[in-house]
Amino acid sequence: MATVRRTSCNLCEAICGVLVTVEGGRVTDIRGDEADPLSRGHICPKAVALRDLQEDPDRLTQPVRRTATGWQEMGWEEAYTYVADQLRSVQKAHGKNSIGVYLGNPNVHSVGAMTHMPTLVRLLKTRNRFSATSVDQLPHMLACHLLYGHQLMVPVADIDRTSYLLMLGANPLASNGSMMTAPGFGRRLKELQKRGGRVVVIDPRRTETAAVADEHHFVRPGTDAAFLLALIHEVLRDGSAKPAQYVDGLDVVESVTREWTPERAASVTGIPAEDIRRIAREFAAAETAACYGRLGVSTQQFGAICQWAVQVLNIITGNLDRPGGSMFPRPAVDTLRGIGRGHIGVWKSRVRSLPEFGGELPASVMAEEISTPGDGQIRAMVTIAGNPVLSTPNGRKLDEALETLDFMVCVDPYINETTRHADVILPPTPPLEREHYDLAFHQLAVRNTARWNDAVLPRPSESRHDWEIFRGLGLALLRDAPRSRKTAVASLRLRLSPRRVVDLGLRIGPYRLSVRKLRKSVGGVDLGPLQPALPGGLYTKSKRIDLVPALIVDELPSAFEALFADRDGDGLLLIGRRHLRSNNSWMHNSARLVKGKPRHQLLMNPDDLRERDLSDGQLVEISSASGTVSVEVASSNDMMPGVVSLPHGFGHGRPGAKLSVANQVAGASANDVTDAALTDHVSGTAALNGVPVKVTAAPAG
Repeated sequence: MATVRRTSCNLCEAICGVLVTVEGGRVTDIRGDEADPLSRGHICPKAVALRDLQEDPDRLTQPVRRTATGWQEMGWEEAYTYVADQLRSVQKAHGKNSIGVYLGNPNVHSVGAMTHMPTLVRLLKTRNRFSATSVDQLPHMLACHLLYGHQLMVPVADIDRTSYLLMLGANPLASNGSMMTAPGFGRRLKELQKRGGRVVVIDPRRTETAAVADEHHFVRPGTDAAFLLALIHEVLRDGSAKPAQYVDGLDVVESVTREWTPERAASVTGIPAEDIRRIAREFAAAETAACYGRLGVSTQQFGAICQWAVQVLNIITGNLDRPGGSMFPRPAVDTLRGIGRGHIGVWKSRVRSLPEFGGELPASVMAEEISTPGDGQIRAMVTIAGNPVLSTPNGRKLDEALETLDFMVCVDPYINETTRHADVILPPTPPLEREHYDLAFHQLAVRNTARWNDAVLPRPSESRHDWEIFRGLGLALLRDAPRSRKTAVASLRLRLSPRRVVDLGLRIGPYRLSVRKLRKSVGGVDLGPLQPALPGGLYTKSKRIDLVPALIVDELPSAFEALFADRDGDGLLLIGRRHLRSNNSWMHNSARLVKGKPRHQLLMNPDDLRERDLSDGQLVEISSASGTVSVEVASSNDMMPGVVSLPHGFGHGRPGAKLSVANQVAGASANDVTDAALTDHVSGTAALNGVPVKVTAAPAG
């Protein structure tokens, strides 16, 4: 007999509500849940692929250990003890920082990882911690830390009420919002335009979003800071600024942006000065407006300046904390209370002296910290839900470095390009077997809602949830530790279930909810549109906003010099891209998602092809300071001349990676040609966009 169960798809930030039909213990149908107040019935192809994750024969269900004769299964308790003993042994011989930890993107999509993983990581007591943050949104978080006093106090565009949306380096028709949870963005965009609003996109590629916007401008990769600072310059020059009374430093902003004129910006961005002036006037004069900058402006050499400038533009035009502007969600569980406000540069990486942020070092230094001998060298790695060989800069160098480790353990359901180096792999249950409450993305949602999801399918007795794995490892690490208040608190945290943690958070939260109340709701609880929260909601000591943090302002002169220096006009610049049917590096084992037309090619403007005597569909080599990859090229008028685009997450098929579908997917890893030495000057974030490359015909044969 078929039953329909409500849950949500937590594969991406959209957290769409879904209805799952189960018959005979198997999923037979997945469709959108119209009752969900946030997603309103919207789903994308990834939600349907939840079934593929559940049924994937390559997915591990029990711990495996590398042996001389191949992978062998082992018991859970045996695995916990063995891993804990090995990690303690490495630290005893080489010091506490001899262990490195890498946390992948899926961790923030799992309630069990959010509630239990931090305790495990703290028990390891290492400063060599890394995550996907530094190849993604770190500049966004840094700007918010500096301006609002908390790294996760991130305002989002109130797109359901705005009249002017300016987007840079963002493609929400593919992402459904990112650092802005906005499921069904296409419908929301149409509603915006229907009520007379305007959407303007700045991007080196005519993306799916740009194609349906009211206006699109190509911008030379890496020059977004010049465009944004020119907008600020114009708003201040013509007297349009109207910041709130709790904002300080407007006169300093005017001074430091005085030379960032539209004419100068036009010379490097490729956007005409008259268009820059017009956009500045329109943004400042709009009834409500929001500027939103995403991955494309974060992962470049001046990403921190870009994200600071996005916030400053919203603030000085009076659009921060204003309905229809840029606003702060008020989730049912106040996650800001349980997460540190953030800090930067408390310590630095051993080899290159790049700063930590929020307790994590930039992922771009991971390979060198493993391969460079000396005190503090990483000798063992713990990776959790991550595939950094494909997702961090200079993946080949990291691939080689992982092979030299004394020990490696991975919490992951697959033997992939990274976990193939592990000594032990601990696989967690898939999404449909887990309870879920989204602690991360209600904090970034364009509407306040709350939803608890029971597991759709029962967990097999031989399987473990991710939080149970973290509990098992954590308790094994505590087994021989001296008793203290800290170890007692850690033990208690590990033993509490995610449901109890969430229930407590809901009960003390702003709406006084509970898991029981949410379970009784149909599709979740609608808590209403975003509401003004400032200045009382600020985490700054003064409850004021200082527009001119020294960390950013001190970098502006060198950014000015670098951006307006003479350039080599013959080179190409590489950018990434994402697709609706792909999810970073780990959804390519779904035949449902990878079927159809190829999506792995290098996109290149027809004029650039002709100049290099290349043809559409030809096999080419992309070369950078880091290496060379081969891939087919596709002619595309959607590319800005001088810019090429290679998607992130491809490059499967390395020896030992047991991914039967993904290993047959063509493509190359973009991170085999991104340069680990190319980082944002302020935050250390990897500059994945604007990478200088050469494209030539691949050798015959």
